[in-house]
Amino acid sequence: MLTFGALLDLAAIPRSTVRLLRHQENRYTAHASPYILWRDHRHRFESYQETQGFRDAPVLNAPVWASFVGVPGKDTLFVGLYSAELVGPLPVDRPHPIHGEVEAAGSCNFYRLTPKSELSEYAGRLWIDWGDGFRAWIQRGDKKEKPIVELRRTFAEDSFPGFSALILNLSEIETIPASWLAALSSTRGIYLLSCPRTREQYVGMAAGAEGFIGRWREYFATGHGGNVGLKSRDPSDYRVSILETVGNNATVADLLAVEVRWKCKLLSREMGLNRN
Repeated sequence: MLTFGALLDLAAIPRSTVRLLRHQENRYTAHASPYILWRDHRHRFESYQETQGFRDAPVLNAPVWASFVGVPGKDTLFVGLYSAELVGPLPVDRPHPIHGEVEAAGSCNFYRLTPKSELSEYAGRLWIDWGDGFRAWIQRGDKKEKPIVELRRTFAEDSFPGFSALILNLSEIETIPASWLAALSSTRGIYLLSCPRTREQYVGMAAGAEGFIGRWREYFATGHGGNVGLKSRDPSDYRVSILETVGNNATVADLLAVEVRWKCKLLSREMGLNRN
């Protein structure tokens, strides 16, 4: 079994000098994830890595960082090796790379990171099995083997599966490929939210200018999207799928009629979360 540790050996990098970092933020909903920063805003991803909490300094004390990003449903992607040097507390205020609010001077440690050439050919192509310990996002390179599960020829994201085959969790909508976003934001129709915890369903309508993706972002940001039935429940990572799409000429009245038909088919008023 080929492992990431074996690649470090082949590159003549002592495993004991390496810290493995898996970036996947769950604190900032409705904002770009570290994966999206790496994919679309590389300078912001580099800034994101540069600041770390004071209490993590002992475990981050290593000359080399191997950086990975978590992709929901797709495990862990390698994005590069860095030489790491602790400079000290963040010297000046700056915008936080994810949410844009002030990251205050002195609130965290600042690291000087320099990309390394070793293993750079695998960045964006190498997927590993991080294991079950996702909360342990910093690990020693000489303690964990990290099996390699896939190596792609180039960085590439999955093609759009089609509206009828699409199934996502709300937490995944900001990590889907740009081509998926384009298709979902330009199409209107009827969708289904399913709660994995309560096993209840909600039939909804995407009638706005941003199509399905605009409506789902409302749920992701608020947990309920303004719906009475969903407000009565604790926030959930709903599973979303598309029941039916409509053409560009369809009116809101047309959409309402299709929505009512699906509510009747699925009994989502009687046994689900629809209240009208």
